[in-house]
Amino acid sequence: MIIPKFSIVITTYNRLSLLKRAVESALAQTLPCEVVVADDGSSDETEDYLKSLGDRIVYHRNSVNLGHCATMNAGVAIAKGDWIKSLDDDDYLAPNCIEKMVQAIAQYPQAVLCSCQAIQVNSKGVELFRTQAMGCSDVLYVPQSDIHYGMLLEQLPFGTPVQVAFRKDAFLQSGGWDSSFEVNYDDIDSWVKIAQYGDAVFINQCLAYRTLWSEANHLKLSLQQRLDKHISIKEKIYPLVHEKYRKSLPDIKAIHAFLQLYWSLVGFKQGKLVDALKMLFPAILSLEALQLLIRMIYSRKISQIAYFY
Repeated sequence: MIIPKFSIVITTYNRLSLLKRAVESALAQTLPCEVVVADDGSSDETEDYLKSLGDRIVYHRNSVNLGHCATMNAGVAIAKGDWIKSLDDDDYLAPNCIEKMVQAIAQYPQAVLCSCQAIQVNSKGVELFRTQAMGCSDVLYVPQSDIHYGMLLEQLPFGTPVQVAFRKDAFLQSGGWDSSFEVNYDDIDSWVKIAQYGDAVFINQCLAYRTLWSEANHLKLSLQQRLDKHISIKEKIYPLVHEKYRKSLPDIKAIHAFLQLYWSLVGFKQGKLVDALKMLFPAILSLEALQLLIRMIYSRKISQIAYFY
């Protein structure tokens, strides 16, 4: 059995108090691994703190502020692990995260993606909800032929960086994170590309904590901007869906209408009634789109709507 070698890559920018929690969670892993911190040119005391840790971490600092995507790419480039566990500075890991991921990946060496359940918490660390489980086994194997179909129809929770680990060689072959998706969908875009190089596994255990902020950068985008980004991701996934699903694949127009209904629901939930109504028509006239929306709502708690993107 081949035991994969891991690196945790933490991206940060001017959030020292939060960064300390992320770093501490990385250094406290029951299975120790390399910890890389990629700093996007912070102007606070981040550099002093990280240098004080000595050789417990590998520190990279951008000479200028380049953005989240470029910073992630820089961190991965210097990491020595075969596998990368990505981590934003405001999120943190359960102590056994790497250990459980190593065990899962060792069972399926052909995998290039590994995801897990995550606990979503508010700014005070209070649990809000958890990522839904997938299947009945402790570790769900997802063959490459099923990944893009599952992502297209919102059936696979391969979500934010705190949940996902990826094989470094597949990441590099895929071109890394695309800055054109900065702030919104940069992670999802990367998983879509990486999935072209192998299979995936999903661990039915909460191994990570994601902090949800009311002032998060992606929430500053308008509903229309978020819808447009979401559509662009689906259009990228659509042609990658395996041929075995082609006969049952919804028309791309139905996918567009489904996304309009989803973001209309988000708008109503956020009290943005005018924007929500604009998105509602004519999408609500599509029976196929309505069926897709109902299926998604059935698989998630309604309280989770709007947090995933």
